[in-house]
Amino acid sequence: MTTESIRTYDVIVIGAGPVGENVADRTTAAGLSTVIVESELAGGECSYWACEPSKALLRPVLLRADAVRVPGLDPAVKGPLDVEAVLAHRDRMSADWKDDGQAEWIKSAGIDLVRGHGRLAGEREVSVVTPEGDTVRLRARHAVAVCTGSRAALPPLPGIADLRPWTSREATSARRAPGRLVIVGAGVVGVEMATAWQALGSRVTLLARGDGLLPRLEPFAGELVTERLREAGADVRFNASVVGAERVGDGTGQVRVRLSDGHEITADEILFATGRAPRTADIGLDTVGLEPGDWPATDDSLTVTAVPGDWLYAVGDVNRRALFTHQGKYQARVAGAVIAARARGERLDTGRWAPHSTTADIEAVPGVVFTDPEIASVGLTAREAERTGRDVEVVDHEIGHLAGAVQYRPDYRGRARILIDRDRQVVVGATFAGPGVAELLYSATVAITGEVPVERLWHAVPAFPTISEVWLRLLETRRDT
Repeated sequence: MTTESIRTYDVIVIGAGPVGENVADRTTAAGLSTVIVESELAGGECSYWACEPSKALLRPVLLRADAVRVPGLDPAVKGPLDVEAVLAHRDRMSADWKDDGQAEWIKSAGIDLVRGHGRLAGEREVSVVTPEGDTVRLRARHAVAVCTGSRAALPPLPGIADLRPWTSREATSARRAPGRLVIVGAGVVGVEMATAWQALGSRVTLLARGDGLLPRLEPFAGELVTERLREAGADVRFNASVVGAERVGDGTGQVRVRLSDGHEITADEILFATGRAPRTADIGLDTVGLEPGDWPATDDSLTVTAVPGDWLYAVGDVNRRALFTHQGKYQARVAGAVIAARARGERLDTGRWAPHSTTADIEAVPGVVFTDPEIASVGLTAREAERTGRDVEVVDHEIGHLAGAVQYRPDYRGRARILIDRDRQVVVGATFAGPGVAELLYSATVAITGEVPVERLWHAVPAFPTISEVWLRLLETRRDT
């Protein structure tokens, strides 16, 4: 093993996922020398095991669900999906799990890339063990940004390691559809993978610990997804907890799952979609006074609050503010601006609309669940408003009553809900459930983030016949009540 002399940069970024790449891009554009450390593939979880492959699996499923109901098209699309073609498309979207293109982009942007496992080694220092076993020591003049993301969290079931379960990684990169698949978890990963693999030929059993799917969203969203999954043939069970599971046949065969109600399920694979944990267990947090395995807490400038000196940043999933790729990239833009300003000796402008302060990862977080039907939401739900004591008016409208929706799908079923702050008369939450509603989300995000008065929304005229006309119908419903 050899040890190199210390390399000094203005900024060190640990993690070359979308978040780390965006931090590095911003700091490099500001004239700061920047290096990224990556232990796996440049491009990160989103590119190879999350956003890109999961949506590649789901796109043919959702397109067929729409097309099979359009007059004139249904006979042509009623047959089974070409599973090999879908998986080949997934492979292309994941770049066949090779990061040559991402590495080339990093180089073209003027950013150095060091491959290996990076660990903090005290103030402004990072030690990297390379794949060859060498050690590279890095020192930052201004900042170190931890952008290591999150990983799938497994429940504390006895013998779970011997079970060899699927997590989100295996679910999005599997080479074939299992004959029978048990999915534990009713959140986004659980319902999206149930949608995908049921359509690709698996017999899916989806186990929800509570009494509905997508428990963090409006109840009607989970109800519509449940209905469609069951129509597609999935077995959706509520109030179902796993108390044990084992591989039969000396650990090489099928999975036998025991439930709290005494029932047993046998499957070929089991997917645990039961939450996320930070990738911070072995990145040297203890060398700067933090607890390994924790989510580092930050202020709105993404600076880690428990470490003095304003040099350590935690950006993206790793800080637990909003676990979405798009929110992590938003945070990265803010963090890059903060690091550049501090490097220039400028005083930070941390006002609400300043480039040095995050607000959208708290007040207006948009998210899409790519199921049949799609679910799009941003801001508060009615339950959150009630829990936090916000006085809101809840306005609902059936999207299927719109001409644009019927043009989209003759049997269109969907629902829209907005929440209006009674005192300020602005929208503070929106949820849409139905085919094609993901494209409604940005308008809702702008309305909430921009605090557009409801009376002004009357002058934002939607085109006819489109699903976006639901905005007009929501305002009319409110006026009629």
